[in-house]
Amino acid sequence: MTFWRSVAAQVSGLRVRLLLAFGLLGVTTTAVVASGSYFQARTVILQQAQDAAVTSLTDQLTKVYPIAQLPPTQDELNLLAQRLSDREGFAVVVYRDMRAQGSPTPAPLTPELRQEVGDGHIAWQRVSLDGQPWLLIGTQLRLDRPDGASRPSGLEVYSVRNLVPEQQSIDRLATRAWRTGGLSLLLAVLLALLSARGVLRPVRELGRAARRLGEGDLTTRLTVRGVDELADVARTFNDTAGTLERQVGELRRMESDARRFVADVSHELRTPLAAMTAVTDVLDEEAEHLPGDAGRAARLVSQETQNLTQLVNDLIEISRFDSGTARLALDDVDVAAAVTATLRIRGWADRVRADLPPAVVARLDPRRLDVIVANLVGNAFRHGAEPVSVRLSADPDWVTIEVADQGPGLDPEVLPHVFDRFYKADTARTRSEGSGLGLAISWENARLHRHGERRGTLVAGNGPGGGAVFTLRLPRETTDAGGAR
Repeated sequence: MTFWRSVAAQVSGLRVRLLLAFGLLGVTTTAVVASGSYFQARTVILQQAQDAAVTSLTDQLTKVYPIAQLPPTQDELNLLAQRLSDREGFAVVVYRDMRAQGSPTPAPLTPELRQEVGDGHIAWQRVSLDGQPWLLIGTQLRLDRPDGASRPSGLEVYSVRNLVPEQQSIDRLATRAWRTGGLSLLLAVLLALLSARGVLRPVRELGRAARRLGEGDLTTRLTVRGVDELADVARTFNDTAGTLERQVGELRRMESDARRFVADVSHELRTPLAAMTAVTDVLDEEAEHLPGDAGRAARLVSQETQNLTQLVNDLIEISRFDSGTARLALDDVDVAAAVTATLRIRGWADRVRADLPPAVVARLDPRRLDVIVANLVGNAFRHGAEPVSVRLSADPDWVTIEVADQGPGLDPEVLPHVFDRFYKADTARTRSEGSGLGLAISWENARLHRHGERRGTLVAGNGPGGGAVFTLRLPRETTDAGGAR
């Protein structure tokens, strides 16, 4: 399929179209000029041959005119035919049922020609005999009367001339015309190649520059040559690339400042949050002994402090992904045991239906695997409905963990944004809690695991029977590529 697409692209390319256009123009011009020249020359040559034959016949008839007596004898007809014949043709003389001709070559006198001559006209006709062209010219001799008028004699004279020399001249002229047309076509193709080269070179340069620009090389510029439309395109490209470079540079600077700001604020908040956490631990112990509103306030402060601590930790983790400093701490992990530990530590072991085959070992980062599984299972409890299931499967190259719930599932409008940062699917879930960073962090942690061209993935979808399904696929052999994204 790729081969045929490449062939189709080449056939429909600008070079081929220019060649076809110039070639079609050359062929059309050649055909028109050659055909016009052929027919015009053919008409002129045949007309000249015809006029010369008529003049020759008239001159010869003047020499033998008038006829001595009528009706003539056969010998007189033979003599007249011999006298009217020459090396350019021969004559045929017809008087009623008698006929004589100056050559043994049969003369194809057609009924139409004889009718015209019988009516007293000078007539001519071109015919083909044994594959050769012949010209037939006929006239009827007239007799003078005593009163000075003339009357038809009934004696018909036909001049038969071979047109092979004229036809050879026409054929030679046609051959020269077609050869000239062929040279014109060759010249048109050469001009098309030169034109295509002149047009395609800047177009190719523009294509290469556009690819480099699309790959992120914002310093790409074109060399402007000349003052034609292609030069205007090159100047426009350079202006656009310059504007894009400035805007992207400004956006990158702003993005870098925003990331640095989030990282700095998150780190600065860790110290007071640590002190607040210590205080909330004391409040948790005393909350049961505090009266009414004081107890509820203490529990609220403790919960919100934990939420804020989790948010700050998530922001710090996100800043590591953005800066490319996130690293994997790889180890040979029994995946079933690691998932079981994640569920047990968080008190979910009795609430989750686990299908975890043993002896599935993969080289992974156990902390990041714990974060991913915890986020997915916690998300299922918060936004879905029980029972929640975790299923493990593996093949020689991949480890797959599937987390599913029996809730309302994910709305199709939500699916493209599930892993966006700070996105909360309030419109698709019965409740919405958390910072909106858990799934984004899980997605980044999955992508950190890679081996060659194989990279971890985390995909969201809906099960056939309802409920959301999150599928984690990690390569069983992971190479630490650092924070490359």
